[in-house]
Amino acid sequence: MNARIPAIDPVTAAGQTAQLFGAVKAKLGLVPNLMRTFAQSPAVLQAYLGFGAALDATSLPGRLREQLALAVGEANGCDYCLSAHSLLGGRAGLTPGDIEAARRGGAADPKEAALLKFARAVVETRGQVSDEALAAVRAAGANDAEIIETVAFTALNILTNYTNNVARTTIDFPRAKPLAVAVA
Repeated sequence: MNARIPAIDPVTAAGQTAQLFGAVKAKLGLVPNLMRTFAQSPAVLQAYLGFGAALDATSLPGRLREQLALAVGEANGCDYCLSAHSLLGGRAGLTPGDIEAARRGGAADPKEAALLKFARAVVETRGQVSDEALAAVRAAGANDAEIIETVAFTALNILTNYTNNVARTTIDFPRAKPLAVAVA
């Protein structure tokens, strides 16, 4: 499947886009196609990078952030993000079983599982979560800061998911395998 919105080539990028690409490359060692697609609007790329950098200061550990990205990516059918975060999740210490569980909205740790279920509820209800969903995540030990941080990570991942789904961004990570359908 071909990209519907082309990625900007870092070699030909100029001005603010070139500066932003330099910062991405310094941090990641490369400029992924998602960033190159966001660069169609340097303001959007800058906003994405700024939001992501701000969320680095949250209380949620990197491992959980990757689980959230996988849960939200699966809910939104974003093959690009599932591929990227399967790789990044492994680097954050997730096992293949952890990655599959996160994609299904679950985790071995009860609090992580509750936060992932809550994130999926945020996606599925467009933020109109029930009182019961909020009570369940709190009962699992999540505090209000962690709940708001989960909403923020969900929103950031929705931005990347929707951008990739609209643009059909070319996947430049090892492709995540589709989940096997559970036999009833």
